Amino acid sequence: MDTEPPPSGTHTLFLAGFIVVLHSWTGTTFGLLVLFALLIASALVSGSEVAYFSLGPSELNGFSEDNLKSSNRILRLKTKPRILLATILIANNLINIAIIILSDFLIRQAFDGSVFSSWGQSLHDQFGSLFSVSQWSSAVEYLVTVVFATFLLVLFGEVSPKIYANVNRVRMARLMSGPLMVMRSIFGPLTSVMVRWSTWFEDRLGQEAGGSRNLKDDLDKAIELTVRQEKNSDKEIDILKSIVKFGDLTCKQIMRSRVDVVALDISSTYDNVLQVIKDSGYSRIPVFEEDFDNIKGILYAKDLLIYLDQSPGFLWQKLLRTETKFVPEAKRINELLEEFQQERTHMAIVVDEFGGSAGLVTLEDIMEEVIGDIRDEFDDVTEVEYEQLDKRNFIFEGKTLLNDMCRVIGAETDTFDEVKGEADSFAGMLLEMLGKIPQKNSEIRFRDFRFKIIAVTPRRIEKIQITIPG
Repeated sequence: MDTEPPPSGTHTLFLAGFIVVLHSWTGTTFGLLVLFALLIASALVSGSEVAYFSLGPSELNGFSEDNLKSSNRILRLKTKPRILLATILIANNLINIAIIILSDFLIRQAFDGSVFSSWGQSLHDQFGSLFSVSQWSSAVEYLVTVVFATFLLVLFGEVSPKIYANVNRVRMARLMSGPLMVMRSIFGPLTSVMVRWSTWFEDRLGQEAGGSRNLKDDLDKAIELTVRQEKNSDKEIDILKSIVKFGDLTCKQIMRSRVDVVALDISSTYDNVLQVIKDSGYSRIPVFEEDFDNIKGILYAKDLLIYLDQSPGFLWQKLLRTETKFVPEAKRINELLEEFQQERTHMAIVVDEFGGSAGLVTLEDIMEEVIGDIRDEFDDVTEVEYEQLDKRNFIFEGKTLLNDMCRVIGAETDTFDEVKGEADSFAGMLLEMLGKIPQKNSEIRFRDFRFKIIAVTPRRIEKIQITIPG
């Protein structure tokens, strides 16, 4: 029976050398290559978190239109954002743990054990017998590993890829769509458990905190982070924040109070009617009988155009539009806006709980809550009457609405929610805080705000100076 001849001397030497090289390469060089690959994987996974959760509506619409495979994968991943986030976090943590373990191995290979022993001996000699030499050596080795691994992870696994992904989010999202789909399948059972537990904890914490977690605050922060990067973004940020809070505002918060409403008595002469329309510049004016609680209709200035040459005895009352819209104070302005659109009206009388007329709200008032003050050729005076003394001091009328005051001083509209009670005006808030009419020149403090009473009567607060935080 023929047998295979034994290897020659040359073959034996070559095989032995290859084994030695392979052992050396497998020990340190292979470890470095694996570490490099893990850092790349960590960078891609970390960058994908920023890329996917910063995609805007326009980019998602583009994905739905181009019908590419990567676009379809991105849209599928975005349909379950919690699962996607859990998948990214699990993968990133596993990779980071592998990097730390491998870093410890490479440090052991790079430094001889005697190096750490000598450092441990030096520390033991310097600080006495607090710890043994082996304990000092282990502590030094642990510290070197932590510093080395932290440097690699922060620089190459977190900061750099997230900066890149923030600028090239579409490219990064396409690149990682395939790997993330695979990882979502692999980690599916674990991510499902994590999502259920996180939802349970959120519900429990939300109940214990009395529902204090405010989604609108989160949206405000997201708006700041997203839009602040653009030039001249302040106005855009204000509009977006106003849209977020739009559904929480009521008619009472934005209405013009009855003492400030320009209205006509139904018994007024025609000359007086024309003069009021000319002086006010309003196109629609409520008409009442005896007092403002008894509204008879709305007079449209355009209806008088063909009757301008009529005698003072002209019966203008026949032009009244009696289909007046009445709304309660607590009505949400988003609902009122929808009704205005459906009914093609622009004005409503706001009534209080007793049926009396509390004020007036218009379509323009609602729109100003989103886009800011709207000025036309008839707006010669400022809607919000105030005087700015310097950068920190303002004087307002007591009747000024809190929303308008906050808008002028640049504060969030919910800044004074915890002390305003049921009040909607500046003076009303101070009355809620004090429980009585304050004396002139008295001061009230709230957080870093200071309020000084400038003018007051026995019945109401007329003028207030506010000093905002520096």
